[in-house]
Amino acid sequence: MDRTVRRTAGAAVLVAALAAVSACSSSSSNNSATGAGSASTGGGASSAASANTAASVCGTDKPTTVTIGLFGTFGYKENGLYDAYKKICPNITIKEDVVEQSADYWTKLKTHLAAGSGLDDIQAIEVGFVSDVVKNHANQFVNFNSLPNAADLKASFYPWKWEQASNSDGSDTVGLGTDSGPMAICYRSDLLKAAGLPSNPQAFAAKIQTWDDFINLGKQYEASKTKPSGSSFVDSAASIFSTAVYQGEEAYANSSGQPDVANSDGVQTAWKYATQAAQAGITAKLQQFTPAWNKAFSSGAFATIACPTWMMGYIQGQAGPSYSGKWDVAPVLPGGAANWGGSWLGVPVKAKNQAAALALAEWLTNKDQQVTMWTSPNQGGHWPSNQLAAADPSVQSATSAYFSNAPVGAIFGAIASKLKLPQISPYDTQIQNAFTTQLTNVETKGTSPDKAFAAALAAIKQVTG
Repeated sequence: MDRTVRRTAGAAVLVAALAAVSACSSSSSNNSATGAGSASTGGGASSAASANTAASVCGTDKPTTVTIGLFGTFGYKENGLYDAYKKICPNITIKEDVVEQSADYWTKLKTHLAAGSGLDDIQAIEVGFVSDVVKNHANQFVNFNSLPNAADLKASFYPWKWEQASNSDGSDTVGLGTDSGPMAICYRSDLLKAAGLPSNPQAFAAKIQTWDDFINLGKQYEASKTKPSGSSFVDSAASIFSTAVYQGEEAYANSSGQPDVANSDGVQTAWKYATQAAQAGITAKLQQFTPAWNKAFSSGAFATIACPTWMMGYIQGQAGPSYSGKWDVAPVLPGGAANWGGSWLGVPVKAKNQAAALALAEWLTNKDQQVTMWTSPNQGGHWPSNQLAAADPSVQSATSAYFSNAPVGAIFGAIASKLKLPQISPYDTQIQNAFTTQLTNVETKGTSPDKAFAAALAAIKQVTG
């Protein structure tokens, strides 16, 4: 579940139908920091009133540097959000503390949490680790559910996004959602057309409503005498597994949030389809997030890939501008809606500038900023976790010139509206890594699915105990 690399992808080329979205707009109902209302600095008021306004909106009226710990590139600076915030809160300087890989970032964060020092004012929390934070470190983060404007904050996010960062009774919430990753299928229309298969998004989508459909169409692709040489239907078995597992009632955890892969309907179904695809020879046998996989986005080594929104930015970064118009997005995900990825912003209890950090975290995750992150010409597929932003007309009407003018706002919005996410556990990242390693063995070494599954369970037991 390590998605750090998604954020290092090159700029996306989304063209929003309503492009005039200002990062510094203060019109939305939840735009104000700490629920303070307008972001105006109150020009013309007395100095005392201005100071009160700054303290209310920005958390402080004193010159303050707010540090924000991130992994990879979140895109806030690149999309002008920090410059916009400077106009609202000229007394606030924002300093990023970036670790490139999320696994390294998580190790550093845990070390600082254990020491009770060295923490940034705001700490990003990746979906692979949020369950661990909720279970083991909740008392070290500000509880957003205890803030005066908690009800408004909660109502602004998708319920599942709020719940993933909350404890079982919903009384404690460790962070505010940044983005999410509703999924569809991205594909090379030129490769499908060459193979004699439907390349129009609607026609292609009609052929892949289920994973059985998807695998059967993959067999047709492989059997085609006109498909490009060296090309496979889908990038990897892991691509199918990582998607299908979250379509179950349970994924890696049971309803109590405890790791339980042996009895998971999501794991059983995902493993079945992933190994069927591998044994049918429709995968390119590539390990995701490796140099060979990166190169394949332009080499034509595969025609389709399971595609969370952030993957659009990744594809463009790897394939480059010369492949604009060759990629498209099918308005469907075989087997039903699923999500891959997403993060939160938390504020440690020991943050040096806690009030200013809370104000900034709320501002960065509110409706207007999430609209900007999706519609910006520099964005990288940051689908809103703020449901008010997701419902905004400019988000819903966004299209992508790179992906053949696909109506990506409508496609991913429809899928996001159907999401019902299973419980996650503190070990989801390690569990998924164990399964994807064994799927690679099935693809590349011919390991039997049963033997590979047993090896995955053994590796998982070493992690979960």
